[in-house]
Amino acid sequence: MNQRKGKTYRASGMDDHQGMKQMQFIKACKVALEGSGYDDAAFYFEQIEDWIRSGKSLDPSKAARILGL
Repeated sequence: MNQRKGKTYRASGMDDHQGMKQMQFIKACKVALEGSGYDDAAFYFEQIEDWIRSGKSLDPSKAARILGL
């Protein structure tokens, strides 16, 4: 009867599944580019995919580093 209300919070910013949609989009771009013969461009999308999978965030100031330039 006198139990206090439990604390609730969102554990991360990925709760709205935007991160998964973003990953699927990047992967689809990579596959489409590879299928069209643009292997160099597909490589850069793969770099972005690896960056995100390693747990790092997409920061515009680190774009060159993400792409390995």
